[in-house]
Amino acid sequence: MLKRLALVCLAAWAFAGVAEAKELSNRLGVGVKSHATLDLPELAVVYNPSSELQVTGGLGIDTQKDQSKFVVNAGVRRIVFKEQNMNFYMGGTLGLVNWEESDGTTSKKQSGFELDAVFGGEFFFTGLDSLAFTFEGGAGVISADDVRFRTIADSPFRAGIIFYF
Repeated sequence: MLKRLALVCLAAWAFAGVAEAKELSNRLGVGVKSHATLDLPELAVVYNPSSELQVTGGLGIDTQKDQSKFVVNAGVRRIVFKEQNMNFYMGGTLGLVNWEESDGTTSKKQSGFELDAVFGGEFFFTGLDSLAFTFEGGAGVISADDVRFRTIADSPFRAGIIFYF
């Protein structure tokens, strides 16, 4: 069942048609988003080598004593559907994560990798063609001391904001 779902998602990603919408080819975007797993704000970059492909990256750091967090990730997205002011995409991210948990007396650090399959969108207000509000959902796995599977969902208050140059 899981293999079929993965094949359907891969086929939709690879063969989806693209309509006319925001032209982002060769544009670089920088901004902020929230890393859902560690609940950590990230600095984000998005580069559009073509009108259908996006390369993404993110970096989040919090050095709080006994509760530190770190994440760095990179991903690829394929725009599968375009509206006048919105691009819908599917893709994946791979990242390194590190966090520290403390109960007041003992502290435990965990490090590992994260792999996510995501779908999402970028919304543009009319007249603000360089400012995108993003949201994502999907599923992921984290391999640290234990392996953890989880779902991903951004609420409207956790949406990312990207400015395109």
